[in-house]
Amino acid sequence: MALIDGPAVGKPVLAFIHVDSLGWCKTNELMTFAELSEVEEVQSVAGDTSTLLKVRCASSADLEALLARLYAIPGVKGTRCYMVLSTYSERPPQAAITNFALEG
Repeated sequence: MALIDGPAVGKPVLAFIHVDSLGWCKTNELMTFAELSEVEEVQSVAGDTSTLLKVRCASSADLEALLARLYAIPGVKGTRCYMVLSTYSERPPQAAITNFALEG
């Protein structure tokens, strides 16, 4: 898995978007999230939202335009957007990590 440097490819704005939808989140309409070029990841999640998107945009104006496009998708009833200010750690899954007992 390669890590892409967002600013180096012209997409310095990283954000996570919680998407609230009507009914189940895996409808054909909502799966069009994956077709949007700004969307890097789409997760079905438990909690106070149904879907979590990881997105990268060229600017805050582009992020705003993406949010408008999300609202145009049938079934989307709301979003909460969290724009990343700094990333301190980002890595792929660590297959070699195992469970261990805490010493106390």
